[in-house]
Amino acid sequence: MNSATAIEAFLEMMSAERGASANTLEAYRRDLDDAAAGIGGLADASSSDIRAYLDTIAARGFAASTQARKLSALRQFYRFLYAEGLRGDDPTGTAMAPRKSAVLPKILSEAETGRLLDRAAEEAATAPPGMSQVATTRMHALIEVLYATGLRVSELVGLPVEVAQRDQRFFMVRGKGGKERMVPLTEKARAAMTAWLSARARDAAAVESPFLFPAASESGHLPRQVFARDLKGLAARAGIRAARVSPHVLRHAFASHLLQNGADLRAVQQLLGHADISTTQIYTHVLEERLVRLVNEHHPLAD
Repeated sequence: MNSATAIEAFLEMMSAERGASANTLEAYRRDLDDAAAGIGGLADASSSDIRAYLDTIAARGFAASTQARKLSALRQFYRFLYAEGLRGDDPTGTAMAPRKSAVLPKILSEAETGRLLDRAAEEAATAPPGMSQVATTRMHALIEVLYATGLRVSELVGLPVEVAQRDQRFFMVRGKGGKERMVPLTEKARAAMTAWLSARARDAAAVESPFLFPAASESGHLPRQVFARDLKGLAARAGIRAARVSPHVLRHAFASHLLQNGADLRAVQQLLGHADISTTQIYTHVLEERLVRLVNEHHPLAD
């Protein structure tokens, strides 16, 4: 089997059996195509070929996290070939991933997040000059739901309209790998979605869409890039530097603010849809800060 055929077979398996999203499949394709260009016969590569390729991408200046991601893609590719009987070994078995430095997620404070939500609510009530009431009502619903649930941006923009029509305190969302999880909705988020449903109903084309946030795009729903751009504009109008704000930053804010206010790390893991607790442990700095505060405030010898 040549490398191109092997890559296509692997991607087909990831899509059919593991429910990988289009973005995930494209990321695997890029990494495997890069490796194929660097190694040559990727499907038949040896352990020394893999080590030489890893040395090459390190020399090209890729960050440790990117090197680790590329190695992970190769590991999964060769495990697939081994499982299918297309290879008798895994050449990545002895390859060592570079150590990644701990990078703390960017977050907004509770006060800053409050300013962002308040600004969205104000604009939804009275659209600023040059902005449509429909656009501001949609943004208010998007940001309230995002902060209330901690959804991934792809999960948020792809929500089905039934989520808002049911008006329930919880709903099920399908995340990575097709796994479902239950997420809560605050009263404010439910109210913002109800207002958006009313605005959405005035658009005949939107009414027929299965998506809560429909758009004339290839996917049929609001593109995540458009939401990210509009969110930065909202942040600037709220007096927050646009570079500090993104949908993922609000997801981090959701998790960090829960932990700061006493939530359990395992509960946050479930709400975020992390398969492994180690992914959620990037927030342990929040727990450490909370423990220090508890000791300083309540230990009899803290003074």
